[in-house]
Amino acid sequence: MLVTGIKSKPVYAPLQADTRGRYHLMLGMGVGAAPLLRVIAEMRSAAAQSLKQTRVLYVPDTGGGAGIDEFRAAAVADVRLFDGTPALLEKFRATLSESLMGTRLYVAGPESFIGLVMKIALEFNLNKDEIRAEECGTLARRIYCIHCRATTEQVRTNIVRCVGCARWLLVRDHYSRRLAAYMGVMVDAEAPGELPPVKEVFL
Repeated sequence: MLVTGIKSKPVYAPLQADTRGRYHLMLGMGVGAAPLLRVIAEMRSAAAQSLKQTRVLYVPDTGGGAGIDEFRAAAVADVRLFDGTPALLEKFRATLSESLMGTRLYVAGPESFIGLVMKIALEFNLNKDEIRAEECGTLARRIYCIHCRATTEQVRTNIVRCVGCARWLLVRDHYSRRLAAYMGVMVDAEAPGELPPVKEVFL
């Protein structure tokens, strides 16, 4: 069964500009453009010089994505657009390897996107004071199968068939930051073939 109130489930606050940072790296996906643009507007008002040290990595929606023109017109140092999350994460990893002290990271988009970004940030030992994230968009989850260790993406239902071992998995609220995924456990282990109703719950 889904369990609510589990402490491992991430909680995200609205993004705010941190003008104490020397460098600003912004990552967004889809509707995540809006929070990032809000932060850019805050910087323009409070510390316009920060925009010269701001880089944006962004995956637009398949339909073109709101925010692209706004990012390009924002007078930030650099804006890079990507066709998908893997390409953005590859560039993010390379960027972090060259980052200097005083860098602030801002992330906005669906929780699964944020989780993958955070996973890399943790590998580079960024601390919580250097990272800000705002969840927006789809609530679809990334599910890690505890039986075969495969990961199933974009899960919207309470029960999902694992892409690796084909077991039916119950989607738990237990979240692993290390894996950037929620845990999935075999739902019919005690009564094979007996499944609870499958419902869309993560829209």
